[in-house]
Amino acid sequence: MAGKKVAACDDPEGREALAFEAIGRFSAYLKEQRDHYHPQGRNLTEKERPLLQPFFSQELLDKVRVVELSGQRLANPPFYPEAKILGLLHLPDMSHKASATFLDVIVFSGQLTDRGLFHALVHAAQVHVLGERVFSELFVREVLRVQSYSLVPMKAQAYALDARFAAHLERPFSVEAEVRAWLDEGRY
Repeated sequence: MAGKKVAACDDPEGREALAFEAIGRFSAYLKEQRDHYHPQGRNLTEKERPLLQPFFSQELLDKVRVVELSGQRLANPPFYPEAKILGLLHLPDMSHKASATFLDVIVFSGQLTDRGLFHALVHAAQVHVLGERVFSELFVREVLRVQSYSLVPMKAQAYALDARFAAHLERPFSVEAEVRAWLDEGRY
């Protein structure tokens, strides 16, 4: 089966079918993980909320849930082996990631820091503004195009905004407005 999929990548129709399947699998994975972790999640704390309010909408901050894993790590998605066969070799090992954002649920398997929480919330804001389906489609298409998870524009935006946050806490900005601007400018 994998051989057929690799061969299908050589023609435009095959690539589009592969992309469509990958988008569906990624979207389903995000929803499954969100549903799995949501009951364990907590709201933002009284310490976290004031720090983040100048950067994120009240609606998003009220919606997001945070999970801090203890003595366990995140597992790789079930589609990783097939993705690697298809040539996607630069996928993150989830067991080594400090956190992952599953739509509106942020799971920390490493130490929760203010900057790490901000970064993860940027991804939650991307989902919030773009919608789950558009987020999944843009993310997967870019991973397929650049052949790397780390080089997709949504990751670049999260890194740029968390650096801006860390350097200038006294200069608030709207993350949701930044997401809309990148969408309008075609940067995703």
